[in-house]
Amino acid sequence: MKRVLAAAFLAVLAGPALAADPVEGIWQTKPDDNGNFGYVRIAPCGERFCGVLIRAFGGDGQPMESDNIGKRIVWDMAPQGGGAYGDGKVWSPDRDKTYNSKMELQGDQLAVSGCVLFVCRDGGTWTRVE
Repeated sequence: MKRVLAAAFLAVLAGPALAADPVEGIWQTKPDDNGNFGYVRIAPCGERFCGVLIRAFGGDGQPMESDNIGKRIVWDMAPQGGGAYGDGKVWSPDRDKTYNSKMELQGDQLAVSGCVLFVCRDGGTWTRVE
């Protein structure tokens, strides 16, 4: 009985530490300059978050082959509280540029934006797939 109570107590204490961050999951990007979009899986990478392109779609919404599948799109994104993430990078395959970026989570919407030198780009709002 003591072991059961001890295990239950540890589970309660560990629960918040094991709970997934709300940004974790699969996100559909907004269409790029070519009309293509993708699914990006965001997951922890250390104490920060990273995202990898797992599927690509053409402007017609049909799956397509892409050399970018498996590549990092988001990395080093640090949680800043209140649904904000920052100090990270986002790579834009259509322009082959890496932006100093931030993200803002509101429900199932993820606003992504970033800058390279003095040129900023609104990465648009990504939508949660799962």
